[in-house]
Amino acid sequence: MEQNKRPNTRMLALSALFTALVAVGAFIRIPIPLWPFTLQTLFTTMAGLLLGPRYGTLACTAYMVLGLVGLPIFTGGGGPQYIFQPTFGCIIGFALGALVAGWIVQRAPKRTFAVFAAAGLASIAVVYVIGMVWFWGVKAFYMNDPIGMWTLFVTCFVPTIGVDVVKALAAAALTARLVPVVGTYRVPAA
Repeated sequence: MEQNKRPNTRMLALSALFTALVAVGAFIRIPIPLWPFTLQTLFTTMAGLLLGPRYGTLACTAYMVLGLVGLPIFTGGGGPQYIFQPTFGCIIGFALGALVAGWIVQRAPKRTFAVFAAAGLASIAVVYVIGMVWFWGVKAFYMNDPIGMWTLFVTCFVPTIGVDVVKALAAAALTARLVPVVGTYRVPAA
């Protein structure tokens, strides 16, 4: 019974660490209009890859909740009004992307760089889909400034996808090295 509590406490501590890393990653940024480059996607992807679906999602959800209650940890501040920011969809996407990445890795028969890379890219895809849908919805229904699909694609996808793919691959490489050290999965990394 005691053994079951130790991994949970350890995983909660790792989730808290990743919540802090995602918050810090918001401030390590290169500003560009609309979508600044930050290290958040690196850390949210790693959270899902390294901690699995349950604790990776917990880390990203905790980040979102802390920002919504008023801590200025989002790239543009914090508080409940942040849900009306066009980029808030990415924050929702972080949690769901971590869930997807963790789910893929957890079900893989072997945990190789290729598995981590595929899961990391899937995580980024989820962030983009949710982020772009949210961006379009806020622009159309809240800001009363609807944009077309081409403008959405050129605004939200083209300027950032290359960097995010590199961050997903970096997260996969880091995770492949950290899994044996951190020991978050029962099956050792291949």
